[in-house]
Amino acid sequence: MLAVPEMDLQGLYIGSSPQRSPVPSPPASPRTQESCGIAPLTPSQSPKPEARGPQQAPFSVVVAIDFGTTSSGYAFSFASDPEAIHMMRKWEGGDPGVAHQKTPTCLLLTPEGAFHSFGYTARDYYHDLDPEEARDWLYFEKFKMKIHSTTDLTLKTQLEAVNGKKMPALEVFAHALRFFKEHALQELSEQCPSLLEKDTVRWVLTVPAIWKQPAKQFMREAAYLAGLVSRENAEQLLIALEPEAASVYCRKLRLHQLVDLSSRAPGRGCLGERRSIDSSFRQAREQLRRSRHSRTFLVESGVGELWADLQAGDRYVVADCGGGTVDLTVHQLEQPHGTLKELYKASGGPCGAVGVDLAFEQLLGRIFGEDFITTFKRQRPAAWVDLTIAFEARKRTAGPHRTGALNISLPFSFIDFYRKQGGHNVETALRKSSVNFVKWSSHGMLRMTCEAMNELFQPTVSGIIQHIEALLERPEVQGVKLLFLVGGFAESAMLQHAVQAALGARGLRVVVPHDVALTILKGAVLFGQAPGVVRVRRSPLTYGVGVLNRFVAGVHPPDKLLVRDGRRWCTDVFERFVAAEQSVALGEEVRRSYCPARPGQRRVLINLYCCAAEDARFITDPGVRKCGALSLELEPAEGGPDAAGAPPGRREIRAAMQFGDTEIKVTAVDVSTNRSVRAAIDFLSN
Repeated sequence: MLAVPEMDLQGLYIGSSPQRSPVPSPPASPRTQESCGIAPLTPSQSPKPEARGPQQAPFSVVVAIDFGTTSSGYAFSFASDPEAIHMMRKWEGGDPGVAHQKTPTCLLLTPEGAFHSFGYTARDYYHDLDPEEARDWLYFEKFKMKIHSTTDLTLKTQLEAVNGKKMPALEVFAHALRFFKEHALQELSEQCPSLLEKDTVRWVLTVPAIWKQPAKQFMREAAYLAGLVSRENAEQLLIALEPEAASVYCRKLRLHQLVDLSSRAPGRGCLGERRSIDSSFRQAREQLRRSRHSRTFLVESGVGELWADLQAGDRYVVADCGGGTVDLTVHQLEQPHGTLKELYKASGGPCGAVGVDLAFEQLLGRIFGEDFITTFKRQRPAAWVDLTIAFEARKRTAGPHRTGALNISLPFSFIDFYRKQGGHNVETALRKSSVNFVKWSSHGMLRMTCEAMNELFQPTVSGIIQHIEALLERPEVQGVKLLFLVGGFAESAMLQHAVQAALGARGLRVVVPHDVALTILKGAVLFGQAPGVVRVRRSPLTYGVGVLNRFVAGVHPPDKLLVRDGRRWCTDVFERFVAAEQSVALGEEVRRSYCPARPGQRRVLINLYCCAAEDARFITDPGVRKCGALSLELEPAEGGPDAAGAPPGRREIRAAMQFGDTEIKVTAVDVSTNRSVRAAIDFLSN
């Protein structure tokens, strides 16, 4: 089988079946590549996918960074007491009534592009700048969503500050991660001075489970640039999927640490009256009385009281409702160690709390004109930030049973700027607009009715419920008993009420942890201490390579026929490594063997393709796209035949790929010398 080395089309692949000699197709059509020399080898048997446990490095402490769309934070725990999770210190500044164990995801850079501050400090400093001076500073907020929404993400992708200026997204993310690294290491050095050695810390970064491989790789590249870890010690950094982290944490909870929304009296506040969900599981307890041994296993393995009172094998959904996305995962609890098995691939979409902010911006556009809002944001960026902060404070107080109106302060610069731009005052604009549920207060505020606030929430909340309902229709999810509602947006009484109203009729128990906004962060710490807790995952896509197979008349399309050296080949065949929705165990390997085409070849580059379908036949099928490249960096071959008797240059390089982790991983070894070969998969260079 021919691999595709960089600038060469003569790499050899040792296939996995004696009945065929597949050959990777070159980037262009083989029929136009006259230099494509085909030299099939007698295929050797390729081992079946093999599962092996992850190797754990001796880290003394795990530091997790929950890098959110609207707020971020870090927490850590020591290997000597992994479940004692230390939250980051209370941040300076902040909003009244808001817990300060997280800080806003706001970054401020000087006009020259140097780091100035992050979080509350950045927001407050930017607020206090002179309006004219503020136009030169680079202030970034809610920029995480850019990584999800960009379809052609690369290391050169740009981010736009609120003043319209742009800079590389990689540098923006690196500035933020470097801030958390320095903050966390400073706190660790004060608590435990002996932990100053850099390699004693394992870092964990959280990302949405629905993020694709390029976005995950981007976060890893930003971590390298920020100095969290080096490329040589890549295993020191783990990428944690946010709903998985929440699931890992929730399995540790006790009954009194949860709120059952179905048992809450209507009209309560955000978390309302906290009642035990003990009565919800009486039937499960009765079943478990016949299986006391199972309960003992679960409790002794550290699984929380809730899980011990449910039967092992029960299924549940985690709905992570954050600032930018809703992220859904379905897990099954396994005996005897309380490990987790993913039952359906991660799903969700861009239905986060920022959707409510966007709806408010659109409402302002209906009242004052979209052109004015765009101009105001560009020319008075600090004042626009003030307005969004004022709205955020009122958004947090919104509830489904609230009867009173909400007042939102308009910055003086907004009122003054509109009078100069529009030729009349704000009150006149409100009176002339078609928006009837927003009035002007005599105290200089926008006065929004409850109906107006409900309308702002409705599109985002409805989108979240639609994603959950679509997931529950899947056959893999039948029999679900619980739904954990987690994430920052899950604090919203509006969201809680809507989810319970929509899903309660299904007999689904909707449960909210008390520390709902910190669930992912704490779970990420636990995941870093025991990354093998999620034992099986589902592949979100089908991955493979393009190969040449022997042409079979009547089976292969005539337009795929390639005749070379008297042999008939079918081009562009999609050889699958793993199928979409396929269950893949942690550590399970897919192995392929490649041979350099010529002596002295230093690099083999093989294109990877992916698609959502399970049954794609060719890399030219609709929906199949090039998504990355597998590269093998080769050391110079020693002279003479290798141990297997192959001629010089025909070394066998065995690559092993893992699709069951949070990132796709690859390792490789030179079979003749048993030495490791530098191998990597690049998803950012397309």
